[in-house]
Amino acid sequence: MSLSLIEDEPDAAPFEALHYQAPFLIEKLLKERIVDTAAEGEALFREVKRFIVLVRTDTSKLWDMYSLRVDEVWHQFVLFTAEYIDFCARHFGIYVQHSPSNAPAPALGAEDDRPPSTLPQFERRYAELFGEPLPDIWRDEQSVVPHRRMINDHAGQLAVGRDGALVTLADVHGHPLLSINELAHPALAFLARTGAFYVRELPGDLTDDEKVAIAETLVELHILRVGS
Repeated sequence: MSLSLIEDEPDAAPFEALHYQAPFLIEKLLKERIVDTAAEGEALFREVKRFIVLVRTDTSKLWDMYSLRVDEVWHQFVLFTAEYIDFCARHFGIYVQHSPSNAPAPALGAEDDRPPSTLPQFERRYAELFGEPLPDIWRDEQSVVPHRRMINDHAGQLAVGRDGALVTLADVHGHPLLSINELAHPALAFLARTGAFYVRELPGDLTDDEKVAIAETLVELHILRVGS
């Protein structure tokens, strides 16, 4: 399905939102250790603004939110209620509702038969609108480093078993998620029961690179999500 484009000369106000600065938000992101540096906070906030501009200027689809990290920064912005309301009113003329991991919801009581987006469609529309490819900051797994905190919403619902020479992490239905050699057994057992941890805390005789690789894979599988 082809994407619907905005008019050749769109209303400038939505795009002026891209220049909005929120030092109060960056300060909070740093204080709560959601980001490591101010530059990282600014980069994530830029993507929040771009996402809102995209979904407000192209209403052909229900645009999905493809990064939990970008989504978290959007959520933190919304918590500054007065500032967020002013931002929305000034640049979009309406309050843009934050719907976790999804595009802004339609008005209460309204039926919405627009098709949901796919990631390739989002990547194409992003490139068309902003003149550059979707940056890697949207790929949460690429932010995994040894000191990164991970959140496991599936703790207690995972099981560890053996499949020949491999150790397997499985979901609550017994479907295998990840198989790796015996060396990783302590790490997978730890993952199965632990709700939050730092990547470097994964036990066993693993290098930092191996710990990061395990965490990256489980972020891609939406088993883990990146915390602060």
